[in-house]
Amino acid sequence: MKLTEKEKCLLGQLYDANYDAELIAERTKCKDLCFRYNQLLPSRIEERKQLLRELLGKTGKDFLIEQPFYCDYGYNINLGENFYSNVNCVILDGAPVTFGDNVFIAPNCGFYTAGHPLDVQQRNQGLEYAKPIHVGNNVWIGAHVSVLPGVTIGDNCVIGAGSVVTKDIPANSLAVGNPCRVIRSI
Repeated sequence: MKLTEKEKCLLGQLYDANYDAELIAERTKCKDLCFRYNQLLPSRIEERKQLLRELLGKTGKDFLIEQPFYCDYGYNINLGENFYSNVNCVILDGAPVTFGDNVFIAPNCGFYTAGHPLDVQQRNQGLEYAKPIHVGNNVWIGAHVSVLPGVTIGDNCVIGAGSVVTKDIPANSLAVGNPCRVIRSI
């Protein structure tokens, strides 16, 4: 039996993200919801939360994502309790993106599950892959951090501003840089 492009994506295989009608329709629906969310008055907290509950896969009771916020599908994003993201958060959630409890994200951060083949013919066909991202509990992510496909950030970590997280960061670490490296335990 032939796999759908969405099934290939969920299995971590190369899949057609650019030309598959099902995935395009899901992203369009998500972008419409993000647009609506980003147009709401900031003071309409409960309405904002309700729209995010419709958009995201799972939320805790207490969470806040400042506007603007952008994602690809929404349903692959899971938030723990006491989640906060400042402005300009981008989550490309072709694969699951999971945040634990007490996660604080500074402005202009991106979480990117999507990657593209090095082979130019595959890339020009619109093929890509997606690998999950997991952020543990009690994590603070500084401004302008990029988290790349397949990364796990352990519990109680601090990721310094401007970091590009290309590999897993163990629990209880202070990590900074491009590429992001552990500089000490905390």
